Formats: sequence, structure tokens, C-alpha cells
Amino acid sequence: MQSARILMTFLIRAVIVGLAAAFLLVWWKPALLGVVPPRTAAQAVKTAPAAAPAAAAPAAAAGAAPSRGAGLPSFADAVARAAPAVVNIYTARVVTERTQTAPLDQLFGDYWPSYRQRVERSLGSGVIVDAAGTIITNQHVIAGADSIRVQLADGRIAEAKIKGQDPDTDLAILELSIGNLPIMPLGRSDTLRVGDIVLAIGNPYGLSQTVTQGIVSATGRGQLGLATFENFIQTDAAINLGNSGGALIDANGDLVGINTAVLNRTSGGPEGIGFAIPVNLVRGVMEQILKHGHVVRGWLGFMPQDLSPEQSARLGISADGGVTVVNILVKSPAFEAGIRPGDLITGLNGEVVKSAQDLVSRVAALPPGGTVELDGRHGGRQPFKVTLTVIERPTRQARTQ
Repeated sequence: MQSARILMTFLIRAVIVGLAAAFLLVWWKPALLGVVPPRTAAQAVKTAPAAAPAAAAPAAAAGAAPSRGAGLPSFADAVARAAPAVVNIYTARVVTERTQTAPLDQLFGDYWPSYRQRVERSLGSGVIVDAAGTIITNQHVIAGADSIRVQLADGRIAEAKIKGQDPDTDLAILELSIGNLPIMPLGRSDTLRVGDIVLAIGNPYGLSQTVTQGIVSATGRGQLGLATFENFIQTDAAINLGNSGGALIDANGDLVGINTAVLNRTSGGPEGIGFAIPVNLVRGVMEQILKHGHVVRGWLGFMPQDLSPEQSARLGISADGGVTVVNILVKSPAFEAGIRPGDLITGLNGEVVKSAQDLVSRVAALPPGGTVELDGRHGGRQPFKVTLTVIERPTRQARTQ
């Protein structure tokens, strides 16, 4: 009886082990049972019928094969069209400084002052706009420079000379005397709309040519204190140190602005707020400098200032209904016509003056020698209407640092 029990136990264990082994073998090699397992997607692709490529052939013949990343917008063509005409600008100027006097010399008071010189370098960008080598950049990029070197996108380096500067718009025109130059296609800034794609090309931090992308955030920005005449394009395309004077292009690769400034980012300041001078303004300044050596603008001889809300309320006019005269040049057309500090200017040639910037810009656009009609109030009370002869606006001295 004991032997039968041992035999039965052995058989049961053998059967269990055999079944487990058979299960594992069938799971590992299902073909032993005549069952074909389903194919994976990768196996299906590998064993696809040869007719499939032939069926796709007509579709490929219908148009060019899509490049990698097809369906995603790319501005590579716009960059390839514009980038060769964007140059790096390197300037240097000699700065003379007075050295610190030794304490003993200061004590006895009998010493000669000593000076030392050092070379101050800066960098920026510029844009080639014609085959004659005319380059547009910012005036502050080359201000006070003793030498200006320009590096092209193809690696060539040459000295450039200044053709003219216009501190009132922060623009400068350089001339490059080498041949076979790439030319930037000029677009139009007056057709830009908020939301349009723009690309900024320049030389940030000396990293050579770099492209950043953004949109037009606003147009017609002014009263920023950056220049006398302000009509900036605002963009969130990154503009960094060294980008000044570089190109702001549209999605077609046409120049729409010259990158100029960015709001201060120190101490947690704003990001993504940069400004560019519109190409329509740039074109006019360039033409005047190439023709006259400077920009010819109209002037009446006084400095206007916007009214504060309190002044507007006291005078009974809207905040954008006029400006006040804060300074006037003796013997200027405005002075000779009886206009004095404290007078209110409300109209120019029959149109309302909205702001000091509006008045200055409209007068500057008038040709010297012509006449203009001003409406206003003496002392803010007594109405007047005078006709003045426009004179040429004095050229503001270029900044040296």
C-alpha cells in the first residue's frame, strides 16, 4: 500500500511538470501546433507587395517629393534671400582718460596731471542696400568711431567710411568699396499688420550671423525717448547686444525695418519688446544723406510739449487737442510771428495737432522756404492764426559715445 502511494505521487508530479513544459514550449513556438502568429506592423511593411511602390509612383510624379518636416512652415528661403546682405560691424575708438593722482602729490599740490589712452571697441550690424556698397546701420553703433570694419557673410572683411549720420532718427550710412556685393531687397513698412511674421538678423554678442523669429507686436510706437523722430515697429523677435543696425525682414525676405533697441531687461524688466525703424523712414533718410550729406527738414523755431491732463482740463480742451510751447529761438519764424513760451498750438494747416511728436514730425516733412499756417491761443486763452515761413532744421550733433 505504501509503494502504491509513492508511485501515484511520482506520476502526478511527472504529469504536472510535463504539462508545464508543454505549455511553455507551445507559447514559445506556436508554429508547432500549426498556428501562424499575427504579423507586427514592421513585418507587414517589410513584406508589403512589390506593387505598392508602383501605385505610389503617380502621386510622386504629380509634384516634388516633400522635404523632411513637410507641412511645417519654414522661413529658410526668406533667410537665404536676405541674410547674405547683413554684415557685422566692428568699431574702435581711442579714449583718453586722466589717471588717478598719487595721494602724496595731492597733499603737496605740486604735480602734473597724467593721462592714458585705451582702445574702446564695440560691435553691431548693418545692411547692404545697393551694388555701390551703401550700408545702413544705427548711428549709435558707429558714434565716435576712429575705425570701422565690416565683415560680410561670406567672410570678407573691409574698412568702411561714414557717408552721413542722422542722430534724430539714429541712422547712419556707410560706404564699402569692394565689389560683388549681395543686396538686401527693400520692402514696405506701411503694409505691415500686427501679427505678421518677422525675422531679425544680426550679430548678437559677436556670435556672427544669427536669426530670430517673432511677429509684429505694434506699429507707430513713439515717445520712447530713443530718438527725436520715432515711429517704431515693435516686435517680440529677440534683439540683443550686437543686433543694432541689423535687418528686420518679412516672411518673403524683404527688409521692413532696421533693428534699433530693446527695453531694459535688468532687474526683472520686460522681455520680448524690441523696436525697429520702419524701412519707409530709412529709405527717405538714406536718399537725403546720399544727396545732401545730411537730412533736410523743416523747422519753425520752437519746442512743443504735450499737455498734461491737468492743463487740458484747465484750458477746456481734450488731452490730444493741442501742445504748449516750452522754448523758442529768438529771431526764428515763430518768434517773429509773436509766438511765445506758454502759447498753445492747436492746428497746423487746418488739421488738429494731436501731440508734440505729431507736430514736430509734420513740420519736419515740410520743405524749407515754404509756408505753413498755425492755429493756437496766446497764453492758452486768446485765439490766433499766423502764417510762417519754414526754415531748415539745424542738424543735431552726432553723439560721440
